[in-house]
Amino acid sequence: MFTVIFGRPGCPFCVRAVEVADKLKADMEDFDYRYVDIHAEGISKADLEKTVGKPVQTVPQIFVDEQHVGGFTEFEAYAKENLGLYTA
Repeated sequence: MFTVIFGRPGCPFCVRAVEVADKLKADMEDFDYRYVDIHAEGISKADLEKTVGKPVQTVPQIFVDEQHVGGFTEFEAYAKENLGLYTA
């Protein structure tokens, strides 16, 4: 399972998404992820909207196995429901 997190510097929800991904990577043998800094990579909001397939208002935007999950809240819910994520 491979996850891509599109985020930007200074975004608290991006940091939280990476924390969830780090926990999943530690707990699951078949989980890995890549964090993409949209500013460093020169990805515009319009580019991200093309990738997502709909208007994008916020980051992070997260894909699991190339399927768009949504932002942090949706990713965390997906991880709890489908990947056995337990948060303290």
